[in-house]
Amino acid sequence: MKQSDNTILITGGGSGIGEALAHRLHDAGNTVIVAGRRRDALDAAIAGRENMHAMTLDIDSVEAIETFAADLIAAHPALNVVINNAGVMRYEDLSTRRDLTDAEATITTNLLGPIRLTNALVDHLKAQDDAAIVNVTSGLAFVPLVIAATYSATKAAIHSYTLSLRDALAGSVEVIELAPPAVQTDLTPGQRERAAYQPLDDFADEVMALFGQTPTPKEVLVERVKPLRNAEAEGRFDATLEQLTAMVKGAQH
Repeated sequence: MKQSDNTILITGGGSGIGEALAHRLHDAGNTVIVAGRRRDALDAAIAGRENMHAMTLDIDSVEAIETFAADLIAAHPALNVVINNAGVMRYEDLSTRRDLTDAEATITTNLLGPIRLTNALVDHLKAQDDAAIVNVTSGLAFVPLVIAATYSATKAAIHSYTLSLRDALAGSVEVIELAPPAVQTDLTPGQRERAAYQPLDDFADEVMALFGQTPTPKEVLVERVKPLRNAEAEGRFDATLEQLTAMVKGAQH
């Protein structure tokens, strides 16, 4: 992925990983558009930054995505990079019958959202030089977190979708997967303060160094996520699943 002079869209860019990467990519000399539901958070993310823009987006709505894509291309015709980062994570108990509202909303945001937005923008991106799509998955795509089963499943699905998308767009759009470990953000209650999780700035700095490699890795993996990414290949899957479950239970108390 080219390092500067891109026009980059980042969904979920008003907070957390999205905001941290948006600022670093902007500092590197790119025009950056952050998108999300909360205008106040978006405005705070772009405050005082020339060539950084905010657009509201309801990633759960088919109609909103189509309107957003048309407005985005009209306002920023040089758009050549899309980072599908928006996501939600909800804890759930699979051991008993429950209300599936949160699970279904997670699927809509985390899986259908990126697929729909990519579909709306893919023809435009194919016509651009140095085009790239970055799909943000998770270490939980490779070893699930039992208490966030639907979240983990959506990230595994986006990992698979990214493999297919990379092959389908070979030669026209670079397709990259970014799989974070547990990072200190507000994705779940109390997560920002959990000492076992990677500090956000450390994570973002490590990601930017990986983005700067030539060629850019197909999978952008910071060191902390590699034990999850490689667990199955290294014969550690069952032990890693057990350790992950225990770690998160401990962090919640």
